[in-house]
Amino acid sequence: MKTKNLILFIAIIFGLLSSCNNDEDDLNPVEFIFIGQGNLYGNGEENVEKQNLVISDINSWSELINKMNAVNNVSDSFTETNIDFYESMIIAIFDEVKGNGGHSIDITKIVDNNNKIIVTIENILQGDLTTVMTQPYHIVKISKKNKSVIFE
Repeated sequence: MKTKNLILFIAIIFGLLSSCNNDEDDLNPVEFIFIGQGNLYGNGEENVEKQNLVISDINSWSELINKMNAVNNVSDSFTETNIDFYESMIIAIFDEVKGNGGHSIDITKIVDNNNKIIVTIENILQGDLTTVMTQPYHIVKISKKNKSVIFE
């Protein structure tokens, strides 16, 4: 009987130790600061493709703002545009141009798993509300990390 209990005890301890090594246990939430979210209304004339961007320098940031403002001054609604790229980086996501309004693209979670940053993207609003062409975007700021960024 003691041998069976010892084997069971060892199995339990081994199971606990091996489960502690799971990558999901190492997921740490990354705080992100809202910069802007909405839609581009230029019928694609802004020439912003469907994409996920990590911006870590002022030149890339300025180029993106200029593209976004090509038809309408979108950046006026941003919470900030002067970013300290020594301390921070920008995560920007753009959906495809939609044939109607009411769509969104949303950064719902950002986590650090010690090897990389994982950005979770969802489309919370599914559209069909208006007949205007739109292109959803979402932009946030996070602390600068020297890790690869993965979008899911």
